[in-house]
Amino acid sequence: VDPELGSRGQASFIVPPGTPGLSMGQKFRKHGIRASHTAEVVLNDVRVPGRCLVGTRERLEERLARVREGQPGGEQAAMKTFEASRPSVAAMAVGVARAAVEFAAEYSRERTQFGRPIGQNQGVAFQLADMQAAVDAARLLTWRAAWMARQGKPFQHAEGSMSKLVAGETAVRVTEQAIQILGGNGYTREYPVERWHRDAKIFTIFEGTSEIQRMLIGRAVTGLDVR
Repeated sequence: VDPELGSRGQASFIVPPGTPGLSMGQKFRKHGIRASHTAEVVLNDVRVPGRCLVGTRERLEERLARVREGQPGGEQAAMKTFEASRPSVAAMAVGVARAAVEFAAEYSRERTQFGRPIGQNQGVAFQLADMQAAVDAARLLTWRAAWMARQGKPFQHAEGSMSKLVAGETAVRVTEQAIQILGGNGYTREYPVERWHRDAKIFTIFEGTSEIQRMLIGRAVTGLDVR
């Protein structure tokens, strides 16, 4: 909108289907979440009317005016949407992690080695204990952030980012541990844990990477402009 202001002069627009110059590029083959269609969005000399602006034009002009005067511009609509949507992404990550824990626990009860279930071995039981504790911690952080978003309470300490960071990292770690518990079986596609592990990785990337979440949390904790 205003290139001289850099990133603070940006605005978000919704481009309707059928807009001249809008087309789909290649469809990507992904590491995980393969049921989700992901493709390039090609914009070739696309023009959109002002009514496609996310938020009102008046609010945009007010924000740009503050920035030009050297004042804080406040949050952009897109960034506010990200913060509000992060608990829902965290919930998906918790679901994947929970599935992995439950499957691995059931496997440990049924799989026998040396005449007893492998779950009786401390090496397996302790690992499952850590997995369950991590999932429950991620779930509680997610519930808190979701409740705050539903009640319209501001995230004073980046609670939305906390929920996504912990849930996403937990999903990756727990699904990998589930593969380890299943051993060679876990590495095959005869069992679902390898797919959950591939699916889990996206939660540390989209809706803001884990590094971005740590930066936002760091800013909230220190009150400084962490970069």
